[in-house]
Amino acid sequence: MTKSLLRKRGGHESGKVGMIELFFDLVFVFAVTQLSHGLLAHLSAMGWLQTAFLLMAVWWVWIFTSWITNWLDPERIPVRVALFVMMLGGLVMSASIPEAFGTRGLAFAAAYVAMQLGRPLFACWAVRTETLERRRNFQRIAVWAAFAGIFWIAGGLAEPELRICWWAVALLIDLAGPWMMFRVPGLGRSSTADWDVDGSHMAERCGLFVIIALGESLLVTGATFSGMAWTGGAWLGFFSALVGSIAMWWIYFDTGAEAGHQRISHSKEPGRIARVAYTYIHVLIIGGVIVSAVADELALMHAEETSFAGISAMLGGPIMYLLGNALFKWVSNDRPTPPLSHLLGLLIILALIPMAYGRLYSPLILTCITTCVLVLVAVWEHLALRRPPPEIDP
Repeated sequence: MTKSLLRKRGGHESGKVGMIELFFDLVFVFAVTQLSHGLLAHLSAMGWLQTAFLLMAVWWVWIFTSWITNWLDPERIPVRVALFVMMLGGLVMSASIPEAFGTRGLAFAAAYVAMQLGRPLFACWAVRTETLERRRNFQRIAVWAAFAGIFWIAGGLAEPELRICWWAVALLIDLAGPWMMFRVPGLGRSSTADWDVDGSHMAERCGLFVIIALGESLLVTGATFSGMAWTGGAWLGFFSALVGSIAMWWIYFDTGAEAGHQRISHSKEPGRIARVAYTYIHVLIIGGVIVSAVADELALMHAEETSFAGISAMLGGPIMYLLGNALFKWVSNDRPTPPLSHLLGLLIILALIPMAYGRLYSPLILTCITTCVLVLVAVWEHLALRRPPPEIDP
């Protein structure tokens, strides 16, 4: 009898993230670095759009792999080998990012499709002796990946100016898959009950990716600062970037990550929370960190003047991050509304838009203001959630 490759559930170590998964994540440290450097090198409306496409592709590869390793045991040799092959594809894809809309479009698309299609095909083989519902789930995912792959490859073969149109269709298909429950004629549709994920593992995996993004932000800040003359303005920009990263960590990890962890771990339908809160919403959080890292570097390098797109990064990064966290906490923690502290932070940054684009603030001052807003949000939420409930007189 073939030994199952599924994770064992219910034990003390069942939801633990394995060392092989952390090793796999190193590829995505490189990918995040490539994305931030790519946006910095092409800081324009088209650069923003292209980076958004590439971020979604990188995230989709990573989060779908996290779903697979949630079901399959990465300590088993076949699963380990599959992850090593995925690492090869991830490195090729990451190395192609700077020229994905140039000379390496086909390499990027081929690596992406190979991972997105190869992963569910491997899973189909891995669960061949399991229940029909589980086999059907991976078969449907493979069909959707193959359909989207046609457009990814077509875009890779197309002229660079037409590539984004093909890839837009491909990305829409990829994003629609989980939302449409991977419905396939003749194979039916999945349900969130089929996605019996280990909530503890999913929450920890996504938290680790947030750490990857924040770590890359610190690396960018440190590398930029080390190559500059250490003037008063440079020290202020360096301090602002560091405090901003700490505030981002606090906003996500102080209460939100653990509350989400507890909610999905004890949910009767963890697949529903994993799909919305962790698969879709978390990309906003990751994108906010990456864009904020670009903004911090711009504030250090161009403290007095920057472009329209640069100002957009200084405002857009914190907006994406606060919006992502607000939605995550709203969806995953049974809140009647998003956190008031996050909504106020968003309103303050939105109110800065006319003054920022009117050049009333220098890039350095603007990034210091957005850092103060992040600190305000972090402190407000921390104090509000730890305030003792009012006493009720008998």
